[in-house]
Amino acid sequence: MTPRLSRQFIKLSILSVAIAVASHTAAQTDTGSTANESTIVYQADFFDEYAPVSVNDMIDRIPGIGLALNRRGGNSRGLGSGEGEMLINGQRTTGKSNEGRAQLSRIAADQVDYIEIIRGTSEEMDIRGGGQVVNIVLLDAKSRSSISAEVNMDRLHDGTVDPGVQLSLSGQTGNFNYLFHIEGEPRYNNDYRKEFSRDAAGNLLETRKEEDIRNQTEYETSFNLGYQFDKSMIQFNGLYAEDSPPSEIDRVITDYTSGTAVTSIEHEDRQTNRDSWEIGGDYEYKFDSGGKYRFLFIVNDRNYDNTRERFGVLQNSDVKNLYLFSSSRDRERIARTSYTWDLSRNQGVELGVERAQTIRDSNLRLGTQDSTGIPSPLVGGLVPVEISNASSTVEEIRYENFAVHNWQINDRMSLESSLIYETSTIKQSGDVNNTRDFDFVRPKLDFRFDITQSLQLRATIQKDISQLSFSDFSTSADNADDDQNTQAGNPEIAQEQSWRYELNLEYRLPNNIGVLNSLIYYRDITDVIDRIDVSPSLTDLQSARGNIGDAKRYGINLDASTRLSYIGLPSALLTLSFNVQDSSVTDPFLGTERRLRRNNRWFGRANFRHDITKYGFSYGFNYFNSAHDAHGQTTIDIIDIERDKNEYGLNFFLEKKAFNGVTFHFDIQNVNNQSRCRERVRFIGATVNGVIEEIEDSCHSNGTKYALKIRHTF
Repeated sequence: MTPRLSRQFIKLSILSVAIAVASHTAAQTDTGSTANESTIVYQADFFDEYAPVSVNDMIDRIPGIGLALNRRGGNSRGLGSGEGEMLINGQRTTGKSNEGRAQLSRIAADQVDYIEIIRGTSEEMDIRGGGQVVNIVLLDAKSRSSISAEVNMDRLHDGTVDPGVQLSLSGQTGNFNYLFHIEGEPRYNNDYRKEFSRDAAGNLLETRKEEDIRNQTEYETSFNLGYQFDKSMIQFNGLYAEDSPPSEIDRVITDYTSGTAVTSIEHEDRQTNRDSWEIGGDYEYKFDSGGKYRFLFIVNDRNYDNTRERFGVLQNSDVKNLYLFSSSRDRERIARTSYTWDLSRNQGVELGVERAQTIRDSNLRLGTQDSTGIPSPLVGGLVPVEISNASSTVEEIRYENFAVHNWQINDRMSLESSLIYETSTIKQSGDVNNTRDFDFVRPKLDFRFDITQSLQLRATIQKDISQLSFSDFSTSADNADDDQNTQAGNPEIAQEQSWRYELNLEYRLPNNIGVLNSLIYYRDITDVIDRIDVSPSLTDLQSARGNIGDAKRYGINLDASTRLSYIGLPSALLTLSFNVQDSSVTDPFLGTERRLRRNNRWFGRANFRHDITKYGFSYGFNYFNSAHDAHGQTTIDIIDIERDKNEYGLNFFLEKKAFNGVTFHFDIQNVNNQSRCRERVRFIGATVNGVIEEIEDSCHSNGTKYALKIRHTF
């Protein structure tokens, strides 16, 4: 950390504490609805003046809700992990694609009894984490049901109009509750790109102009079912999704290397097919002694394939010069079982085991023009190119044995401690055969202290093990670089490990008008995953994702969310966040110290919403920006260095409650037509030699999008 950033870091830390303490001194009472010192409750009638349609509409009016919903730090795995999670009726939805947060827009607001933000820990909760938990409690009625419908339409900058629809049915009959959902979501995109290439002396070598049109609509259907028995509860949920977006790319290339501009035209057809399904469930039984048995499971399957064909456009015909096909299938089967009981009035223990099987099948085929080779229909009639490690199956079998202890030390302090012993075996077969065994011990301590009813201190120490991406094990397609069709795989990649240290101070402002929060964190990381050298020879330079050594990362996140009643706007909500961070790791290609990949110096966001309840009208905006210094978004690779330079982002919305409870919501997304730019420096030979071949400056944008949503609950 530089001296200047160190001073800023200390000042921001002191400022966040000072704001909270000063606010508490200025007003000692808090009239917000609270169940106890660790739980904040919002009854359904709190939202009546806003006439919400869905749970999402209710969530949007809660100050500081982003602190509870946003996950920060770590790449934990398993059903036991989770921070900033969502519960429905005190239960988590056992799913990944179909988890609790996905239900927010599908549950009608008139089905909600109250919403609570749980700031404490307890063995009764299905979530383990150092953050907060949002619990949506639905009405307990013998019979209730509602239908939520949404019709939407997007208009893109090229004049394309793309419609969509969503329909949800939710309700309860006796002890049985249900939610069914179906949607067709528009995802059409038209992206423009311009690129200029120059040599080291600044002479123009080449220009490229490209238009990429993806005609995509995502189709999804899901269900959530639950039944409450006298002493037990059972839940099932499922999801099926698919989309097959075709893409067309037209590219105009002008070459200046000969001293005369020579223009050529390329056309690409890309066809992507994706489908996935997921089934999850959990069972819970409460014994007369107070103990509780839980069983959870997830089974999912995701298929993906992409065919890319590139043609040189000539005067009378198109000539195919590239065929690239990639496919993958990912499967997970996870089961977790545990037993929880009370050691005493203030202490509880949970013991259990989790088993997970993860499988990925992948395949890659490449064909190019070659007058000396034999064409094959398997690569679109071109000549096959031999690719090492192109066909692969990777399987991991993982076991977690865990113990969790919850201790309510007194009325204001609680401590949750856990210990996980994890063992796993990763086996790769196909073009490469490799088997490796791993074992990890993962302790965690989570301490919470309610200094006052409004001021809470949280401290967390935790060992994290990242979830490996099995796509890194084998060679994969590179569709982002026209000069490089594939990226090598690495069968020896291992899990990234880190120790997390966090200190969090949260102050809830008086009269329920807002929240101030500061989070100071430090990460001590080993086996960092980034690009490494896997070159088979000095003349065939290749890189792949692998482990590069140790690193550290640290920073402070400051958040403020407040109603603006003190300036005469009680129904206006302003949320600000500002994150400052730094990191340090030794680059494997240059041997110099640098930041971690994709680690901006700072990031800021502002959200504003004003509800004019008298007229049933709302408006607001979302703004975000980040540092644009040379090192924040730099990627160093074996033959090139890339720097990303993105503009700020800005979105607006307008909303009107109209006749018979129909809501019209109008979004203007990407108002400023945000440019996302990249500078890529290519080298002759290895990057470390420093001999520049060319410098590419590229910018692209997908224009402003206008989106209209019409929603109603029946």
